Amino acid sequence: MTDILDRLVDVGDKNDSVSIGDIVGTFGSRSYGPVLLVPALIGVSPVGGIPTVPTILAATLLLIVIQLVFGKEHLWLPGILKNRSVEGEKLANAAEDMEGVGKWMDKIFHGRLEMFTGPTAARIAAGVVALLCLAVPPLELLPFAVALPMAVIAAFGIALTVRDGLLMLLAFLGSGAAFYVLVTQVLLGSGGSGGSGGMF
Repeated sequence: MTDILDRLVDVGDKNDSVSIGDIVGTFGSRSYGPVLLVPALIGVSPVGGIPTVPTILAATLLLIVIQLVFGKEHLWLPGILKNRSVEGEKLANAAEDMEGVGKWMDKIFHGRLEMFTGPTAARIAAGVVALLCLAVPPLELLPFAVALPMAVIAAFGIALTVRDGLLMLLAFLGSGAAFYVLVTQVLLGSGGSGGSGGMF
């Protein structure tokens, strides 16, 4: 985790703006874990509070998981997503703010119940992540609600990165909580209204 955050800080410090394509390219596309984790971490960070950013990140994640399920080694993103960018300074600052949490997570998460992090589990997780991505746009109507599905996606990413099956199981439970919030607070019309109109 700290290595991933350090790399985000480095990318942000070296560039005035950092695109989605830059971020995905920095971590490659050979492993489920990092390419799920990094956009989700950005979604949980203060950068994710910028209107429309969570939806753009969710669209990116959705395309990634679809391609990962089919085993593509080189990820493709359309220009409208790939070229979306955020200020490098904001990205670096957000990553630095999360370094304390990252160090704590490095101590807590490690290889447990690895049977739940194999290829089959990864594909099931990818399917759940796809559904969570679809839940993000309507959840933007509620203040801070998108942090829940993004945190769950980040948990899937961490679980796959460090092969922690216990965290994988917790992420599946967390996805249930995210869908519950979507149904009860948005689809049934009992949530607040907010909307989003900004851009990166």
